[in-house]
Amino acid sequence: MEDLFAFIGNTLGEGIRLIVELLSGLFRHADNAVDGLFSGLSESLGISASWISLLILVLGLWMLWRGFSALLRRAFIATLLWWLLALLVLGWLIN
Repeated sequence: MEDLFAFIGNTLGEGIRLIVELLSGLFRHADNAVDGLFSGLSESLGISASWISLLILVLGLWMLWRGFSALLRRAFIATLLWWLLALLVLGWLIN
């Protein structure tokens, strides 16, 4: 009877170890993929790869999106304002 429980415990331990190794490999490769994405994006835009620069980039893209949605609502003045703000933010960031 003791051998049966040792076998069950060994099997459970190996299963848990397999799951942990798979998850750690998945997150390690996901981290490398995200790092590669950020570095490629920052190199192509000519900005630094810091979190601040990427957050400002997201802010500028959000402003562009707001301008586009204002254009769909036919709010032309709001569209111009959002696009001008986005141009200022993204132009400052990329230069």
